[in-house]
Amino acid sequence: MTKKFLAVTVSIAALTGLALPAASATIAESTVTAQETPLYKQADADTDARIEDLLSRMTLEEKIVQITTIWTNKTDVFDDDGNFDPEKAKEKFPNGIGHFARPNDLSGPSSPLERPFRDERNTVALTNAIQKYAAEETRLGIPVLFHEEGLHGYAARGATSFPQAIALASSWDPELLRQVYTIAGREIRARGAHLVLSPVVDVSRDPRWGRIEETYGEDPYLVGELGVAAVRGFQGDELPLADGKVLATLKHMTGHGQPESGTNVGPSNISERILREAFFPPFEQVVQRTNILSLMASYNEIDGVPSHANGWLLNDILRGEWGFEGGVVSDYWGIDDLVRLHHVEPDLEGAAVRSLKAGVDFDLPDGQAFVFLPKALEEGKVSMDEIDTAVRRMLRIKFEAGLFENPYSDADYAEEITDNDEARALAEEAARKSVVLLKNDGLLPLTASDYKRIAVIGPNADATRLGGYSDVPTRVINVLDGIKAEVGDDAEIVHHQGVKIVEDGDWWRDEIVPADRDENLAMIKQAVRTARKADLIILVIGGTEATSREGWADNHLGDRTDIELVGEQKELAEAMFKLGKPVVTVLINGKPLGVDDVAEKTDALVEGWYLGQEGGTAMAEILFGKANPGGKLPVTIARSVGQLPLLYNRKPSALRGYLFDTTEPLYPFGYGLSYTTFEISEPTLSASTIGTDGTVTVSASVTNTGEVEGDEVVQLYIRDEISSVTRPVKELRGFERITLAPGESKTVEFELGEEDFRMWDAQMKRVVEPGTFQIMVGPNSVDLKSVALEITG
Repeated sequence: MTKKFLAVTVSIAALTGLALPAASATIAESTVTAQETPLYKQADADTDARIEDLLSRMTLEEKIVQITTIWTNKTDVFDDDGNFDPEKAKEKFPNGIGHFARPNDLSGPSSPLERPFRDERNTVALTNAIQKYAAEETRLGIPVLFHEEGLHGYAARGATSFPQAIALASSWDPELLRQVYTIAGREIRARGAHLVLSPVVDVSRDPRWGRIEETYGEDPYLVGELGVAAVRGFQGDELPLADGKVLATLKHMTGHGQPESGTNVGPSNISERILREAFFPPFEQVVQRTNILSLMASYNEIDGVPSHANGWLLNDILRGEWGFEGGVVSDYWGIDDLVRLHHVEPDLEGAAVRSLKAGVDFDLPDGQAFVFLPKALEEGKVSMDEIDTAVRRMLRIKFEAGLFENPYSDADYAEEITDNDEARALAEEAARKSVVLLKNDGLLPLTASDYKRIAVIGPNADATRLGGYSDVPTRVINVLDGIKAEVGDDAEIVHHQGVKIVEDGDWWRDEIVPADRDENLAMIKQAVRTARKADLIILVIGGTEATSREGWADNHLGDRTDIELVGEQKELAEAMFKLGKPVVTVLINGKPLGVDDVAEKTDALVEGWYLGQEGGTAMAEILFGKANPGGKLPVTIARSVGQLPLLYNRKPSALRGYLFDTTEPLYPFGYGLSYTTFEISEPTLSASTIGTDGTVTVSASVTNTGEVEGDEVVQLYIRDEISSVTRPVKELRGFERITLAPGESKTVEFELGEEDFRMWDAQMKRVVEPGTFQIMVGPNSVDLKSVALEITG
């Protein structure tokens, strides 16, 4: 979301000299008497009434402050020691501060790896000082809204780092995600922020895209269910927010996950039908099933219209069809991009007018476009009603966040609950549940005492790989750490890096320097010498935050033309296989990789993604049998980039075939193995025929037929056999992760109704068409058993 900022800098203070309409000038004269408490400050008053009362008292300048923010220029209000300076605030921002971005960072877009960000106590000191100033030294005493990042935990110094989003999706466990984001939200709120720019509910359909790691995968139903769980974790089910909760922000509306050529911010050449079938559903589900009040527009264009200028998307669909009542925030500099990237407006004033009319309410991160709204108002390009509408939405966020009643934070409490024992235990559990076993020829689980010497080889064995939108946790347990702790004295552990993936660079730095090939080839020889004397090789390879990441500027790229292992990693793997020893390959990465050669030759293959701060412990427990893997893939893993897009829910005419190659994926959507075996029965229906508005219960019996306890994710898919417009060959419509002891059975039930069977017809109307539907149940999207259901008109 971050990108290099424009050289154009416009201070909100510049608005002071602008002429005001007569009505605003009158409002400016209003004052709050000491004898009475204004309605907007009365906690027991109706929220709408409080909003209108406050709005009626505000000058135009004060209104603009509420729909803009401070980030890159935050040092303008700091003293030489980085502390908040009220006198500088009065000078630079005489009309108050509406919104302040990322209080835990020091100076806007900088790397926490090079310059540590604020800790709990320092962040609370800053937010409290700013809130005290706002309450006591601004005309109306409107509190400041702070936002932070929380993609997979609070992106702040010392906060708990959970598995990356795509790893969490591999758990197929909504309750787990609710718990994870409850902890993340609590840590964010404790430091003084009330809004988080998360979760990402983009449906991702191109693994070349560097931001695929931020998503919950390729399926709209799975993404929707996990997105709902994440929002409920962050903000609960009630408004105003309860203690320890923060308001979530849905990202990014929409089509962002299938950009042209797989490049970030690229055009999304997607029809309305595909938008409605694949990309809209997660957003719609969250809007209609939670109290979400904040949504972020996406950088891309759809059918020639950038999302920040798309009134059909943000007004007609989001607010009109779905009933969204919150505010739409811009992605960072997304309004400015209407000028410099999309070239649909000549200047920032035009961009501000167009985005406001399209339904964008808040200009992040510096308000460089919306500061021109008073000029546009004077010129008749926007109305006061349009400005007021945006201000109302942003004020509602402050009232529902409880900011007027509870703007301050407690540093002692923030230190107490941040990365505490409860958070670390949950991070470890989330990592265990996120691991996906892709291949096992019987080698796993390992018994340490069976091996005299174990070689842990590879560039990701002793590396810290957390993924994008991370800071530096209090601790990180890498794979090598976890293996050493798990094995203890039962076997000798030897280690070699094998190769470097990159010579220099990370998620933050613009330039990525590839590793030197000759140096890597020499390192491979050294790794062979280390592994030759071992009885077992654990090969830990994959990617880094530098090799697949958010490409947020022309000089900060992150997308790829391939899905292969970077550098000489494949050659390292080949060298290990040639030694003739048993090899377990562990993948640590942020994007699905085409590792078909590795998968063919290794004895076992484990997908770990980025597993967070406790990931090494979780991986070691799985490798050595203390825990049983139960994760499933939230994406299809292709064999090569030439197969893309490769989706389980393809249309019937897709993938006819290739000359000299296959259309089959390396691993299908929903796939994952266990150390035990499960038998899932054929599904049975409560009724063989229902009406178009009817419901049916689907039941299937699941038995653990193996010798150890394990988790299975039972998945339900449907297929409309004959339809008036083409439909996917299968669609996920239910899933449940269950734990069974050896020999134990459980009946899993799913209820399907109108929402599951409806479709968009040729007239783009949502209908349930009578006909035959196949109801399919199984452990993944391929190995399914089915029963027919008739739907009658």
